[in-house]
Amino acid sequence: MPIIQLDTEIKAPLERCFDLSRSIDLHKISVSHTKEEAVGGVTSGLIGLNEIVTWQAKHFGIKQKLTTKITEFKRPDYFVDEMVKGAFSSFRHEHYFEWIEDSTLMRDIFYYTAPFGFIGRLFNSMVLQEYMRNLLSTRNNAIKEFAESDRWKKLLAS
Repeated sequence: MPIIQLDTEIKAPLERCFDLSRSIDLHKISVSHTKEEAVGGVTSGLIGLNEIVTWQAKHFGIKQKLTTKITEFKRPDYFVDEMVKGAFSSFRHEHYFEWIEDSTLMRDIFYYTAPFGFIGRLFNSMVLQEYMRNLLSTRNNAIKEFAESDRWKKLLAS
């Protein structure tokens, strides 16, 4: 099972980073190049424990739907979203937040299994792993950009 781990240092409060990370609206902004839209479940605002969102996007030229559920949640330390239905055989995305000196360390650990057995593993090694790393990195950069500026105020109620 492939694993992608990303660490992002954000000069902003822990709670702000945590909430931006679970913002449906910020997620849509961060992956706008895929025309990703929330089409079911929680479609705007902040997602929480046991809530589901269904995303529709175009990846690799194919329109796809992916449904995830928040299965673990301890604000502001961590939450986990897991695939309920979608193109992967499985995935689990763990989000951790830790205050270190004057910054929040945001750590993503993304476990996934590509479908289609050997062909899926080959596709993963050639294309998918780097594609997913870039998608997660783009998302994290958007969280950092919003958290470190006043833009977060447009997404999070005071």
